[in-house]
Parts: sequence; C-alpha cells; structure tokens
Amino acid sequence: MTDQPRRPEKPRFEPEIIPPGESHDPKGTRIFIDQTTSERIFVGRISPLQMFMLAMGIGAVIAVVLVILLGAFLLWIPIVGLLIAAGLLAGLLRPLLSRRR
Repeated sequence: MTDQPRRPEKPRFEPEIIPPGESHDPKGTRIFIDQTTSERIFVGRISPLQMFMLAMGIGAVIAVVLVILLGAFLLWIPIVGLLIAAGLLAGLLRPLLSRRR
C-alpha cells in the first residue's frame, strides 16, 4: 500500500439551479434525485379521475375488510347462542340428574 493522500471524488453530476419563480417543467411535475443513486423519481399531480379511482380502490378495500369482519361476527352469534342454550339446558337438567343417583 502506498501512503498517498486520497483525492476527493469528483461529483458525478452538476446540480441544476432554478431561479425562484421559474418553472423547470411545463407539465408541473417535480423531479427528486436521490443522493445515493442516480435513479430519478417522478412525482406528478393527480387528476380528478385518478383521485376518484384511488378513493374507489380504498373504499373497496374497506368494504371487503368490513364484510370479512361482519361475517366473522355473524358466524359467532349462533355458536354463542348454542353455548348459552346448552348452559341453560344443563342448569335445568342438573336437579333431575342429581336425584336419580
């Protein structure tokens, strides 16, 4: 190994300076550049149709979860009813069964 001092790494790209009040992109999209990689992430505005479709998708997911929870709850109603009926029946039959012995 050599004891040469390390030179700083040259930047891979030059930052673009946009003066205040000027729009860089005519579409209104914004570009964010991650400092660790050279990938670009495009963030655009959501149109009313896209917002409606997003709301419909979220509503559909909530409806499915609600149906599953209601189904699980409605499944337990007869089971709890049968357990209560069995308990009442056992309570009523206990004196009759204890006399026979």
